[in-house]
Amino acid sequence: MSEIKLIINGKECVGQKGQTILEIANANGIFIPTLCHLAKVKNYGACGVCVVEGEGLPKLMRACSTVAADGWKINTESKRVVQARKVALELLMSDHDGDCKGPCHLGCPAHTDVQGYVKQIALGNDREAVRIIKDKIPLPASVGRVCPHPCENDCRRALVEQPLSIAYLKAFAADNDMASADPFKPVVAEPTGKKVGIIGGGPAGLNAAYQLAVKGYKVTVMDMMPEMGGMLRYGIPEYRLPKAVLAAEVEAIAKLGVELKNNVKVGQDITLEGLKAEFDAVLVAVGAWKSTGIGCEGDKLGGVLGGIDMLREVNLGGRPDLGKNVAVVGGGNVAMDACRTSVRLGAENVYVIYRRTRAEAPAEDLEIEEALEEGVNFKWLTNPAEIIGENGKVVKIKLQVMELGEPDASGRRSPVPVEGKFEILDVDTVISAIGQRCALEGFEELTQTRKGTLVADERSGATNIPGVFAVGDATNRGPSIAVRAIGEANEAAEAIDAYLNGAEWKAPNPYYSKRSVTEADFADRERKARAEMSCKDPAVRRGNFDAVINGFTDEQARAEAKRCLECGCHDFEECKLIHHTNLYEVNPDRFAGAKRAATAETNMVCIERNQGKCILCGLCVRVCEEDVGKGILGLVGRGFTTVVKPEFRDPATIADCANCHKCVDACPTGALKFLNK
Repeated sequence: MSEIKLIINGKECVGQKGQTILEIANANGIFIPTLCHLAKVKNYGACGVCVVEGEGLPKLMRACSTVAADGWKINTESKRVVQARKVALELLMSDHDGDCKGPCHLGCPAHTDVQGYVKQIALGNDREAVRIIKDKIPLPASVGRVCPHPCENDCRRALVEQPLSIAYLKAFAADNDMASADPFKPVVAEPTGKKVGIIGGGPAGLNAAYQLAVKGYKVTVMDMMPEMGGMLRYGIPEYRLPKAVLAAEVEAIAKLGVELKNNVKVGQDITLEGLKAEFDAVLVAVGAWKSTGIGCEGDKLGGVLGGIDMLREVNLGGRPDLGKNVAVVGGGNVAMDACRTSVRLGAENVYVIYRRTRAEAPAEDLEIEEALEEGVNFKWLTNPAEIIGENGKVVKIKLQVMELGEPDASGRRSPVPVEGKFEILDVDTVISAIGQRCALEGFEELTQTRKGTLVADERSGATNIPGVFAVGDATNRGPSIAVRAIGEANEAAEAIDAYLNGAEWKAPNPYYSKRSVTEADFADRERKARAEMSCKDPAVRRGNFDAVINGFTDEQARAEAKRCLECGCHDFEECKLIHHTNLYEVNPDRFAGAKRAATAETNMVCIERNQGKCILCGLCVRVCEEDVGKGILGLVGRGFTTVVKPEFRDPATIADCANCHKCVDACPTGALKFLNK
């Protein structure tokens, strides 16, 4: 073969006569995307993704099937080429009916690979499950116990019977790992020589510390409280989150080389200016520690407490005397923690005052149910009109009876007063659990919103001061759930890493293919009830702060994990289609329309097929014929009716199949997969 020379993207490339443009580009380290190309089979040129532009040539050329000519000047990333690739990918994706990620993964604010760790739990590999979890959540035993699990709201198992118990499975695996002789510890990179200071030792601060320590940074976490944990430590009652569990997970983070400093207050012991001088980057994750007042007459009387304040006192070892009758105002999880704590402190009559109905209450339904079991009295559709006192101390609360009117901006029906209708309760204590505010003394240099939170980029956490970042409850939207703060901390850690390396961090915004499904899609699935979490008897738990849940048995956890439908694509990490889609930032919805019906998945020996993911590239057909020598597969039909035939359950096909799995290996989209049989 004689030698030829091409200029590709301005670079002189040497090849051999008879080689394609793609072969020469690959040999010279120049990337050209492909979908239907495989070196061991004949070129097909079906996908159109590998097109390139030749100087002076009228048409774009398919690099995989075009034989190069000496002297050609090729551009693989011209404007024309990129546009053509985008169109090709948009057309392919418009007919692609598959899930890149499971809805549980997409619904997790921390972007945890739920499907991945649930599968490992099903297989009995708890350590591997914890490795996957800790990639995003380094406090899995703690978070698994208290997370309101938005991921479960998106679980498609609900279309069969009930969603997976994802949060409890997380806690199960983490508990087993901590109890093992060799708990999981991530590999820590070589020291970078740079230091990061983190203000706030709650879930956001601890999570960022973990992520940055793993990257090789020297991290110091400073917190104003006696122990680390933030709201997990001081806002969550012991019966929901045993503090020994949290302490063990905090200690595991410290063992990565993270320095923990408690009883350190900004503006008193340290200043933001001093921290900027001491550290190469600073992260503010201080949370929201002030309770919001009720806002009615009498809310300054003695005996009117903030929910967070009361819970913090109890978690510090205090036992406030709440009296016989306690009213808790609010319908969220803090209100549930406050009312159930009041029961355990000896209150005989505990009321929850909420201006809407149970259906609108933001608290988890389980929390409401357990509060009811413990004797809490819910006064739905009531709102404090006045707190009545004697000698400066609360003695009664006057409630305005409400009714639901038109929906507000959040979509919930707005509560409106029923004119002239009130109810009066005898109370010794009123606890406000209607919201939290930030304490930002010492952070005056940072720009703040009108509602008293720090202004920070919603993805990177960057503030108005270079090198200073902020995440969690003290920023932008205000107080939220721990797992959301953890998700923010994950991205802030990436942004800090980029900043310290002199790079610009671009927030990822990947496109994921999603299927639209109904109950009919899972009609053939065996019904299996969700694992029931056993709890202490209500009569027993009223009198102490012992953990309410008993945890899953090994048998329960494995069976529950096996209920997973595995919605996300098994081949996501290797899928060329989604990789190229995101590489070229295409808009797959531009050609939205009818899709080929995703046929029922069928089996051939140990192979599963999903026709909805097939892009008809023909690689499986060509590999079977040209490489394996069987030729039992083929493309049949035209347009939307085109499918790979014969059916994989066809007896003749099964009999002739070599069971080599080469068709699976060749598939670029995850349309074929091995079965664990």
